[in-house]
Amino acid sequence: MLRKKPRLLFSLLGLLGAFSLAGSTVQAESPANALTRPESLSGWTLLFDGKTTDGWRNYKQDKVSDGWKVVDGALVREGKGAGDIITDKEFKYFELSLEYKISEGGNSGLMFHVTEENDTPWQSGPEIQVQDNVAGHDPQKAGWLYQMYKPGAASRGGEPLDATRPAGEWNQLYLRIAANQCEVDMNGTRYFTFNLGDDKWKELVAKSKFAAYPGFGAAGKGHLCLQDHGNLVSYRSIKIRELPDDGKVQQPIDGTLKLKGELAFPKLKWEGVESIDDGGNVRKLRIMELTFAKGDSKRLFAVAQRGTIYTFENNRDTEQASLFLDLQDKVSQWNGPGANEQGLLGLALHPQFVDNGQFFVCYTAQDDDRSVISRFRVSKDNPNQADPASEEVLLEVPQPFKNHNGGSMEFGHDGFLYVAFGDGGLRNDPNANGQDRSTLLGSVIRIDVDTKSGDLAYGIPRDNPLVNVAGTRPEIYAYGLRNPWRISFDSKTGRLWCGDVGQELWEEVNVLEKGGNYGWSNREGTHPFGNRPEVDGVSQPIEPVWEYDHSVGKSITGGRVYNAARLPDLQGKYIYADYVSGGVWALTYDAKTGTASRNEQVIAGGIPVLAFGEDPSGEVYYFIDSARGECIYRFAAAE
Repeated sequence: MLRKKPRLLFSLLGLLGAFSLAGSTVQAESPANALTRPESLSGWTLLFDGKTTDGWRNYKQDKVSDGWKVVDGALVREGKGAGDIITDKEFKYFELSLEYKISEGGNSGLMFHVTEENDTPWQSGPEIQVQDNVAGHDPQKAGWLYQMYKPGAASRGGEPLDATRPAGEWNQLYLRIAANQCEVDMNGTRYFTFNLGDDKWKELVAKSKFAAYPGFGAAGKGHLCLQDHGNLVSYRSIKIRELPDDGKVQQPIDGTLKLKGELAFPKLKWEGVESIDDGGNVRKLRIMELTFAKGDSKRLFAVAQRGTIYTFENNRDTEQASLFLDLQDKVSQWNGPGANEQGLLGLALHPQFVDNGQFFVCYTAQDDDRSVISRFRVSKDNPNQADPASEEVLLEVPQPFKNHNGGSMEFGHDGFLYVAFGDGGLRNDPNANGQDRSTLLGSVIRIDVDTKSGDLAYGIPRDNPLVNVAGTRPEIYAYGLRNPWRISFDSKTGRLWCGDVGQELWEEVNVLEKGGNYGWSNREGTHPFGNRPEVDGVSQPIEPVWEYDHSVGKSITGGRVYNAARLPDLQGKYIYADYVSGGVWALTYDAKTGTASRNEQVIAGGIPVLAFGEDPSGEVYYFIDSARGECIYRFAAAE
């Protein structure tokens, strides 16, 4: 919050041994040399179609030499004297993504802003190194900006981060050249950022061999170049998106809905909520959930991240939200250092709440940041107040870091409780929790709150996918998630949706299936991530139904399917948002293909949505933080 497919290996006659699959990190297959719908809609194009060398030529020549061949959908440097090849077109600002496969001990490179007045491309164009980091001869490793920038240490005092996969496997390299910031990522892992022509850049050029060439990196635009360094190397899925000077990209949308946001309960005041605390600091109200009791359409319940739950009449003109439960003395506060994703994060009312008064919460504990799932009960004397002494802790999950806690929870149509947990936090999934089914981190769990299994305070549904699977947690329903923010059930179909926050490059929307593996941290969305080996026994990753890149938004807020009658344009569509860009969109889901058939813009930007909620009619609400308590909104027709 609040912030893969492995590719088809090609066969080259006489050289197959150099491209062994032993120890492969590859996990799944995805079409090479093709654009996804989100890529096509947001302006990406192909620089190589997998069939011809159209759009390329040798440096200072008018065609591509015979040393470069198209083999099984890859652009392969296989012959002596192949020479460096460049794009016909020149580029100024752009994002580039390509996959490369290097031979054992091999070396190559990607250059940008290449001009043709010099003897060789490297005299004008900065080079991102491509090589076999194990047997390669050059101390400059793959992904480094030659003699200038390299990634930081993977651990304190350690060697520079290396996210490359071995010789003979496909690696994905991402390069962004823009006016505001440039960036290099290897297999989805950020290596470094830089700014062309700034003081640091000039200092590094002056210390390098490129100081002898006054025009080095100074052209402002130029060709892209793939280097011939005398070794076997292959390239494919070469994609580019040109950027305007301001770096803004077109939205990945099929259309725009004429809607706006408006306060859902414009007169609502919150009991006990003050916008200024005793120390004179502004204290914003952050709503994480808005829900209702099955069989009771007259009132709603709202969860504040600070640790309070409120209830109020389900009426647009309602004026008072009464304090239902105060857990602030138990809950870690989101406005503490690094605690932005902590607090009271989930509320789920028992399907028989009207009769039994039971409800469940998920919060991070104030003393050690662990995630706690507890049962509470309504006060016997007042139906608008919970009994704070009734807490029954069902489950506690240690959290190694402060972020990626997840915490959203909801009862499914099957009567079981589903709870989402992130991978434990920090960056790059340092404990490899995403694919580790022996931990609850990085998963959505499914438990029975009406029974008990063994010594557990809850029951394990007999059809949970990992029941009786040795070395795994039987609570797990789905796994391979990074930071699920948030999950929700479609109240009509029972389909379970999840917005999973990405790391460097991609945000994703998933429809979760029982036993499903959603890839993290071997991939991010449909793209490779890092270089961890495949985990034995896990299922093949399931692709997201939708994804978008970080030039569109950087922190997805998972939403809900709109099932109300009030706005026909939204009916049956999954509404989601991005906290950083402030955009809101509506997805149309095709159950036959398992993908989104349409993505429409609801709000262009500027609305940092924290979460979404729903009332008994299927109306969907969204929340923003507010010191004045004006934080629950709904959609309305634009004038």
